[in-house]
Amino acid sequence: MPVLHLGVIDQPYSFAPEPNRRRRKKVKAGTQSTGDVAGWLEARYHVMEIFYELHAEDVFAPAIANSLNGALESILMGAPITIDAYGAAAAVIEERFRQFIDQKEMDALGYPGVPTAASIRGVRRRFKRRLDPGRPSFQDTGLYEASFKAWVD
Repeated sequence: MPVLHLGVIDQPYSFAPEPNRRRRKKVKAGTQSTGDVAGWLEARYHVMEIFYELHAEDVFAPAIANSLNGALESILMGAPITIDAYGAAAAVIEERFRQFIDQKEMDALGYPGVPTAASIRGVRRRFKRRLDPGRPSFQDTGLYEASFKAWVD
């Protein structure tokens, strides 16, 4: 039975993070990765879980059906059997997750802590001196959003 996975490509963040205000201890630059951030966001806000629950029927099911249909047609037309039958569905799901963040869909749902305090204040780590109060939650540097991946085992 195939299993759909949602996750991120584990990449280090290159910015020097601010000190942790609770412990007053600095974290070395490059020690945090997208995998760490995804774990923290999932534990606190359940971003990917809510994305799946919200779009299981309108995005995931049609994308997987179309992908399998396309793969079957390709095989019947002579393509090698080694093609990724779920590749097209993964691309659609990944693009839809980016839209989910960009269009502030989770901000509008009313979950506790969302929109995040950082997005309300407009904090962006890429532009230290510029505030952007209209930025979506979970889009600080854009690396988390850009490294999102969907795959099927």
